Amino acid sequence: MTTAERPPLSKKDYKTDQEVRWCPGCGDYAILNAVQGAFARLQKQLHETVIISGIGCSSRFPYYMETYGFHTIHGRAPAVATGVKVAHPELDVWVVTGDGDAMSIGGNHFIHAMRRNVGLKILMFNNRIYGLTKGQYSPTSEQGKVTKSTPMGSVDYPFVPIALAIGAGASFIARGVDVFGPHLEEVIVKASAHTGTAMVEIYQNCNIFNDGAYDGFTDKDVRTERVLYLEHGKPLLFGSKQDRGIRFDQDFRPQLVSSATGDLGAAYVWDETLDNPAPAMALASMSEADMPVPIGVFRRRVRPAFETLVNAQLEQAKASKQETLQELLLQGETWVVK
Repeated sequence: MTTAERPPLSKKDYKTDQEVRWCPGCGDYAILNAVQGAFARLQKQLHETVIISGIGCSSRFPYYMETYGFHTIHGRAPAVATGVKVAHPELDVWVVTGDGDAMSIGGNHFIHAMRRNVGLKILMFNNRIYGLTKGQYSPTSEQGKVTKSTPMGSVDYPFVPIALAIGAGASFIARGVDVFGPHLEEVIVKASAHTGTAMVEIYQNCNIFNDGAYDGFTDKDVRTERVLYLEHGKPLLFGSKQDRGIRFDQDFRPQLVSSATGDLGAAYVWDETLDNPAPAMALASMSEADMPVPIGVFRRRVRPAFETLVNAQLEQAKASKQETLQELLLQGETWVVK
């Protein structure tokens, strides 16, 4: 059956018969809805799509998607997904992970997926807590966070996942928020279109162990004044009247500008394709206490995908004079140990 002959899929076609078992009110429900909506918009075929997860609340995701799926082990989802993508580059491979799964035990696999530019779409749910294991602080918990494992407050400096991905050389980096459904769906659509690794951090509320972690900029009463939407080719403006903005000084330190001070025209025009990562890093590292929270696409660069390069080498090896794998492995300098 050709693509044109396939019946159109709706959002419900991506839902399984499994009962969705997250805590009532969990932000994961909103993310699941946004992913199913994005997949329906893109008409992703069920038999061509694979969702691979690690361990954590978010990692139940494959059970709720009517696609191929694999619930793997703690932190290793990118490694398993890399194997799937290299072996079957025609498949659409997605990784669902959490801040604990990806930033702690899985940190090594996470950064090397970025570095290699494997054709994976990584959705990292960040609730700044370990939810599945009942409320310990995570690698993204803010300093001073009081949890079951830090009764006097965490002394750790937290990871900033966007900044980590930039440092690891990710070619597509974005951020969405669970309660900003339409925007999150649009970000997922953009990530899907990218060739190579697309990493999307999703701020997600854990209403049991870290409720209200993002209320300071997601509540309806404050969000227009506290959220900075990144739009390619447009100035970095925010506020209900778009009367405030962000510029950078010569050291790429972000500074506030406004119509009240007469320097709004100096607001930086966002370019997600810029070769220099400094503006993206500066925005990722801004303090949430006194600066707006940026969401949208931070970085989008075109680079060959890992699986394309690997499979090109395989084809080259097959076409070479080496007739067997043994001959290929023994070419060059070898030693015989007796």
